[in-house]
Amino acid sequence: MSNLPQQQLTRALLACGMLAGPLFLLVVIIQDYTRPGFDPRVHPLSMLSLGELGWIQITNFVATGLLNVAFAVGLRRALHPGPGGTWGPLLIGAYGIGLIGAGVFVSDPAWGYPPGAPQGLPEDPSWHYVLHGTAFIVVMGGLIAACFVFARRFAAQGARGWAAYCAATGAALPTLYALAAALSDRGEDPQPLSLLLRAMAFLGWGWASVLAVRLRSTHGSARKDAHAGATA
Repeated sequence: MSNLPQQQLTRALLACGMLAGPLFLLVVIIQDYTRPGFDPRVHPLSMLSLGELGWIQITNFVATGLLNVAFAVGLRRALHPGPGGTWGPLLIGAYGIGLIGAGVFVSDPAWGYPPGAPQGLPEDPSWHYVLHGTAFIVVMGGLIAACFVFARRFAAQGARGWAAYCAATGAALPTLYALAAALSDRGEDPQPLSLLLRAMAFLGWGWASVLAVRLRSTHGSARKDAHAGATA
């Protein structure tokens, strides 16, 4: 009985990971179709941090980052010292910290948003634009590496479907990133870039939340089994 509060805390922290992805994506989708002058087919989601209502997306980035940092703490408590129990939490934590950074350091106006901004990419990027890009690399790097850490963990457990899902996500994210980076360098047509970046967010953020669902479910089952064994 003395371990019950600790187990409940771990499950609550894992639940933060379940909530993070859907919350982020829901807030983005609502803004995509309600923000004056914003076109999700043209403007990358990071640009929602600009303008008078930019505080909404800034808060979204920071809140989602904090939820994922909490998720990382839950992962450490649930998995350490088992397979993936060291690097998994560290990489998910890096993902969360990167999201916080992406909120604190906003992008520059571009492609006509906010209304009145010049078309195309900024010719003289600001320091916060550069740091925003760095935070994005931290987010993607943490997620991609975490995918393969958990693919290895699930493979060792014989959960082939989950291992394949993690590995496929880990392979798809850098592929989409490479395409997005190539289009960003051209800077001619923002539509493919914006759509690819959104695809990365849905795929990566979604994977992290699905992972949280899986691990919270497993942790709950282990807790019930241990309790049943103790009372038998």
